[in-house]
Amino acid sequence: MKKILVIGGGAAGMFAAIAAAPGNEVHIYEKNERLGKKLYITGKGRCNLTNACDMEELLEAVCTNRKFLYSAFYGCTNTDVVNFFEAHGCKTKTERGQRVFPVSDKSADVIDALKHALRDAGVHIHFSAQVKEVLVSDGAAVGIYLADGSQINGDAVIVATGGRSYPSTGSTGDGYLFAKACGHTVTEQYPSLVPFNVKEAFVKELQGLSLKNVMLSVYDGKKRLYEDFGEMMFTHFGVTGPLVLTASAVVQKKLRQKELKLVIDLKPALSEEQLDARLLREFEEGKNKQFKNVAGNLFPAKLTPVMVQLSGILPEKKVNEISRAERSFFIQQIKHLQLTATGLRDYNEAVITKGGVAVKEIYPATMESKLVRGLYFAGEVLDVDALTGGFNLQIAWSTGYAAGAHLADNVVQPESKD
Repeated sequence: MKKILVIGGGAAGMFAAIAAAPGNEVHIYEKNERLGKKLYITGKGRCNLTNACDMEELLEAVCTNRKFLYSAFYGCTNTDVVNFFEAHGCKTKTERGQRVFPVSDKSADVIDALKHALRDAGVHIHFSAQVKEVLVSDGAAVGIYLADGSQINGDAVIVATGGRSYPSTGSTGDGYLFAKACGHTVTEQYPSLVPFNVKEAFVKELQGLSLKNVMLSVYDGKKRLYEDFGEMMFTHFGVTGPLVLTASAVVQKKLRQKELKLVIDLKPALSEEQLDARLLREFEEGKNKQFKNVAGNLFPAKLTPVMVQLSGILPEKKVNEISRAERSFFIQQIKHLQLTATGLRDYNEAVITKGGVAVKEIYPATMESKLVRGLYFAGEVLDVDALTGGFNLQIAWSTGYAAGAHLADNVVQPESKD
């Protein structure tokens, strides 16, 4: 029986502890007063716990170091994750985009399932236990130091501390310091899956407005960097929502260097010709009405005054007086609503952290360090990240499982140059 010390009681840490428990004494050291603090707020409190797509799509959604995750993803698949939660009392459902949620729409049910599994596995949990250092002796991890000065000895240490995103949940980059102190390379970190700041003042008027079934494109000059269809939302500072968060993972490097152009197609299901025909019908039906009143048939109430203003057409103008050129310009605004992205929000609003412990120094099948025996890394602390849609939690489950299961099986890791 080995004594396994897990640093961090988030998704990766809990899954690692559960997987490591058979035949071992496992302890989780969590600096917060409860487990899964970040999980509680994931998916706006609904917890999008994985994605039900096939393995090819799952890997395709990984942005950084995709090949590194092959072994972990096949060792603990999205199906395995769903089966685990179903078996532990958390019924799931699959929604648009193959996103998997608890049937209850409550992240608390996901955490309760994990707590039950931890209890059944006999895992010891220590709250308000902040780890300050990983102890290494003769090239092996042999324990940890806590902030209260106590030393805990163990046979292996799993670092599952998360990244820097949502620091209020305890993700303050501790794991990067542990990794560096143990001789590991840590790549530069950035907030990812994060909202955009926008230059245009009118976004403040649209604060809280959600747009569904729109097309968002991001351009650097004439070069299109990203395009997708879905949902987004306006905020007091700019834009957010699934489309924007995914775009941030793709364009953030460029956006840190310069402003980018956002183009929103408000009516992607209609060509410009079809939209013109629709406008003509609306104008004919309300030919004696003012433009601002007829325009209200096309947009949500909050968006109408902004679109009227952008059209350049006087709000009080009768629609039967609107020229073809004015109508054509209005169509361009509807199909090509332009915003200027000036930058990204910070870690307080980032879903995940891009960057982390360099994976070239980690065995991909087991998450064990190639530099320090018995030292493992799992979850967001690693230099791996993915798009929004449950993919990042799948990384946490899979890497946590890989680390824990290796310790439970007591497999001797062969020398490898992976």
